[in-house]
Amino acid sequence: MSGWLRGSRHDVALAFGGDVVSVGELARAVGAATLPAGSGPVGCPVGTDSIELVVTVLACLDRGRPVLVGAAQPQADALAAELPDGTELALLTSGSSGAAGAPRVVARTNASWLASAAPLAEVAGLGAADRVAVTGPLHVSMHLYAVLHALWLGAAASDSLDRSTVVHATPTRLARLVDAAEMPEAAVVAGAATNASLRARAAARGIRVTEYYGAAELSFVAAGDGAGLRPFAGVEVSLRPAAGGDELWARSPYLALGVVGGGMLRRDAVGFATVGDLAERTGDGGLRVLGRGDAAITSAGATVLAEDVERRLAGLPGVVAAAVVGEPHELLGERIVAIVELAEGASLDHVVTAAHAELSPVELPRRWFARPVPRTASGKVARGLVREALAAGTLGDAYPAASERGTS
Repeated sequence: MSGWLRGSRHDVALAFGGDVVSVGELARAVGAATLPAGSGPVGCPVGTDSIELVVTVLACLDRGRPVLVGAAQPQADALAAELPDGTELALLTSGSSGAAGAPRVVARTNASWLASAAPLAEVAGLGAADRVAVTGPLHVSMHLYAVLHALWLGAAASDSLDRSTVVHATPTRLARLVDAAEMPEAAVVAGAATNASLRARAAARGIRVTEYYGAAELSFVAAGDGAGLRPFAGVEVSLRPAAGGDELWARSPYLALGVVGGGMLRRDAVGFATVGDLAERTGDGGLRVLGRGDAAITSAGATVLAEDVERRLAGLPGVVAAAVVGEPHELLGERIVAIVELAEGASLDHVVTAAHAELSPVELPRRWFARPVPRTASGKVARGLVREALAAGTLGDAYPAASERGTS
């Protein structure tokens, strides 16, 4: 058995799309599931009904068939020979900085995810009495893991905040939910760093926030309240000098077997791995993750991390989300450009004025666009799409040129 389904048979396991399934009903559906003939990987394409996807994943894990989440069966058949030996669970994912979020397949064992279930329950204070809400499609790894983790707890997983006690969300999603009347009392947040403004808003509502840093390739690396993260239980962390700062490497039982189709995963000879994220130590010995090294912008001889600027812009009044990229510039090398998604009634002029007080001159964007922020399926900023639109001139008119504000 996969080890995920642990609740009492009459308890609710899943509540998605208006359908409610008990633990006993789910167990019977898993046992009766019909899988494609053969012993190769089974595809679960994007758009699969949530309950059907969970049934297929559990059935494959129970029967020793690799399951490829996010891929249709023909794609799963085509990838069969490329999957690492021992693959049980494989997830199609996309990066935040590729030209169009080029897909890659992260292959792992079931045990590598299962091992993190108890540590996450402890750090987030979760148990069987919880009702867990997910805020995204289950072919995305963080949301699929949230549902499997709820089943492991003996809790219920749902796609609704109604009667939920905890929600799994990205920071942007949490920012949009934090003032909702039915907001749960706890939130587990991942996908990007939170900012102080969001944490303060959650605290004012009495919402307990647990933030974790990880990646599809590394799984859990660090967790905490967001202001300063600590290595996740069972994880060894090493910060190593790299271009733009110190690169975060991790060694743990949670690492993926490998990646098919490219990606940022690198390993060393002693079991540590990295995806190129930069980090720094906080004064109290914790960790602050700064962002992906490949998102570094070199402007006027200084290195600026796009994710750091995005986080600080998203904390300004009137900003729902932000995307930051560099574009070639004859004098600066790269010029910083920002897309900001504004709250209803907010003014870009006021946001730019506030940014002048928040950011140093070298960090300050020189061109601004007020538009929705494009995202990957996992909720991360799709900087590749922003760069493409910027180069193609399809973002519309920029905010009055930086030279008009004395920042060119």
